[in-house]
Amino acid sequence: MIIFGTRGYLYQLAVLTLVCGWCGNPAAHTLRKRVTKFTLFFVPLFPFSTKFATQCTFCGGEQRIPKEQADQLLAQHMAAQGGNPYGQAQQPGYAPGAPGQGQGQNPYQH
Repeated sequence: MIIFGTRGYLYQLAVLTLVCGWCGNPAAHTLRKRVTKFTLFFVPLFPFSTKFATQCTFCGGEQRIPKEQADQLLAQHMAAQGGNPYGQAQQPGYAPGAPGQGQGQNPYQH
């Protein structure tokens, strides 16, 4: 007996601030990628469907977008974040082991 089927994977690529097409509010939107893969004996073999969408965090409305638009939004997000994929500003002047960076110095301890 051969067991085959599909399995879906959902990836969150970025969180963007956009004006929602459903509610009209400027709100955070998640940029998501949904990949459906063919499986054989519960092992994912190859993707056969990839779709992109944005979802409003205010109203929950979801809108499908083409791959080109998703790539453009992701590139704009990366440029705005300075190339940092996690959306956090890097700490200037931080180096592991630098003086004052937690190397046994506790300002509350005497």
